[in-house]
Amino acid sequence: MKLVIVDDHVLFREGLASIIRSEPDIEIAGMAGTVREAVDLSNAVKPEIILMDFSLPDGNGADATRLILEKQPDCKIVFLTMSEEDDDLFEAVRSGAKGYLLKNMQPQKLVVALRSVQKGESALSRSMTLRLMEELTRTKKTEYPPETTLTHREMDVLRALASGLSNQEIADRLVISENTVKYHVHSILGKLGLKDRKEVANYAREHGFLP
Repeated sequence: MKLVIVDDHVLFREGLASIIRSEPDIEIAGMAGTVREAVDLSNAVKPEIILMDFSLPDGNGADATRLILEKQPDCKIVFLTMSEEDDDLFEAVRSGAKGYLLKNMQPQKLVVALRSVQKGESALSRSMTLRLMEELTRTKKTEYPPETTLTHREMDVLRALASGLSNQEIADRLVISENTVKYHVHSILGKLGLKDRKEVANYAREHGFLP
């Protein structure tokens, strides 16, 4: 199993790598600490599985997951995070992840989960499974317009685009990097099925998302 670890905390990912290296059937193909590094590394080494943190300096793990799966649809991405927020869980699942695990789990259970994912199964912490099932039960008979799948930050970017701001101007307004803005725009295009920034701006105006 060729594995990549994505986490912005160097000590954590090095410690995790040292644990996993003791497994004879798992190869650590590389480690990354940002969305950009994760995308570039995955394109270079083409791992079977990626362990992905949710919070990254230049975006989040869901952004990275969408970008990676666009080029490598067979790659299996499993979130390993401290976040127990429902919104983060649901966004991770919508991005195409095969699992959502919490960092407080036992190391051996993580290894078992990775092998299960390699076989085509999903991996969810028990508490996350219950939350996901509750959400699916609640929403299964309800149809939502596409914009309800956007995160709060993507809605901020959508409104800024509708106002005619450039990527740098949006970055300055939202106090994020220009690269992060680009990732959000890419994600918005994919979720709404639009082709370019102009269509995004038109969509926002037509649906009343102007500030």
